[in-house]
Amino acid sequence: MTTSPVASRPRLVLAVLAASGIVVSIMQTIVVPLLPSLPRLTNSAPGDVGWLVTVTLLTGAVFTPLLGRAGDMYGKRRVLLSVMALLVVGSVLCGASSHLVVLIVGRALQGAALAVVPLGMSILRDELPREKVLSSTAIMSSTLGVGAAFGIPVAAAVVHYVDWHVMFWVSALLSLVFAVLIRLFVPESPVRSPGRFDIPGALGLTAILTGLLIAVSKGATWGWTAPRTWGLFAAAVLLTPLWGWFESRTTQPLVDLRTSARPAVLFTNLASLLVGFAFYANSLSTAQLVQEPTSTGYGLGLSVVASGLCLIPGGLAMALLSPVSGWISARRGPRFTLLLAGVVIAAGYLFRVFTSEALWSIVAGALFVGAGTALAYSALPSLIMTSVPVDETAAANGINTLMRSIGTAVCSAVVATILANLTMSVPGGTASTLHAYQVIFAAAGLAALASFVVALFIPRRQAPGGFSASTIRSKAGPAATGAPISAPPRRAAMASRIGWYAGFGTPRSVLMPPG
Repeated sequence: MTTSPVASRPRLVLAVLAASGIVVSIMQTIVVPLLPSLPRLTNSAPGDVGWLVTVTLLTGAVFTPLLGRAGDMYGKRRVLLSVMALLVVGSVLCGASSHLVVLIVGRALQGAALAVVPLGMSILRDELPREKVLSSTAIMSSTLGVGAAFGIPVAAAVVHYVDWHVMFWVSALLSLVFAVLIRLFVPESPVRSPGRFDIPGALGLTAILTGLLIAVSKGATWGWTAPRTWGLFAAAVLLTPLWGWFESRTTQPLVDLRTSARPAVLFTNLASLLVGFAFYANSLSTAQLVQEPTSTGYGLGLSVVASGLCLIPGGLAMALLSPVSGWISARRGPRFTLLLAGVVIAAGYLFRVFTSEALWSIVAGALFVGAGTALAYSALPSLIMTSVPVDETAAANGINTLMRSIGTAVCSAVVATILANLTMSVPGGTASTLHAYQVIFAAAGLAALASFVVALFIPRRQAPGGFSASTIRSKAGPAATGAPISAPPRRAAMASRIGWYAGFGTPRSVLMPPG
């Protein structure tokens, strides 16, 4: 039997996919340091340039589950290469123009590329040896946080030292390079979920997410009681049950609501939303806190570049702890890792509430939150993959990534509202009060504690699907031809059952059955 390309070089495949995920994730936050200057650079109104963030968030949320489903149906690598092409085109548009409409179109294409992360995780699940899946998907999942943590300081440095278009040209070049590497070193997954693409379901989900995320993102600017804000919220609320009714009666739905309603999947997705909120509050608040003027009594008056550097230790912590998190999940179960993450993030924010006036304590608190986020982001896909059939992996990971995106969108709106309403007078204008940042830290800490409570409802023993017989049959070998897969010995089954009752998490034999 010949050795598969992935089996012979799993580290290379992981490195290519993870690096691609980091590039995509950096693109989600790279314009944040530019926002104060973009009205001047694009000759646009300050309210209009906010769409460069909103449209990326919107297209990322909409296209991630759609492209995940397309990957399950038509081939994950094929869709992944198409997504990287969208990133290249979007980056070129942003690099070649200063016109706001062109920039919005380019940012929309960059946002759609967020689907790289769930597609990459699904390829790793399908192709890597079982013993490497948890640690590898943990690293891939954490690229969402690592890229976001590094995106702001990288963009701040570029804006400070060179022309702002450079960062988009660098993005286009890196995206093209990694697209070529994916084509050369990442094989196409043989796992497919054949059928017809659910176009009505896709349109319905797009309408719901568009109404919800625009209302959340622009509510602080338009006013939370403005008719168009309430109208978008109402449209999303009214469409959701109709869409759910249609999906439950479709033979090949975009989102399998029966699978999504399983406690293991439902509570994991809810935890993902809460963790996304808690993580993004760390990035948004830290960069702004250290830039507050010294006349506030607590601000440090740092530059944009220096404020970005304060986020790097947290990003490094996420990068270094991702393999550790996979190791913990392999031994104690991803449920235990997620519970631990909730405690660590909440403790980090508790520290930040009382120590937000010294640079060392701000960096230390941000680092602590980053460490907890690394644990959570690596555990979430493992929980999903142990709970869904193998031919629904990309779509299920796409929904889970969507929930994180919704969490970050809600967090962005909450942070903007708090900072805009809790202000004080300073020479030359107004600034947010220290109490405003403490409220943000408290809210994020409560979100982390809520994720801990939600994780308690995730069953220790996952439903059939994840690393099950179907996964083993998808590998090359006797099982691929229909040969029966032997059941685990009775003694091993008894040991697994004892481990489940005695341990705090899913036993390793449940995640990685003997084969």
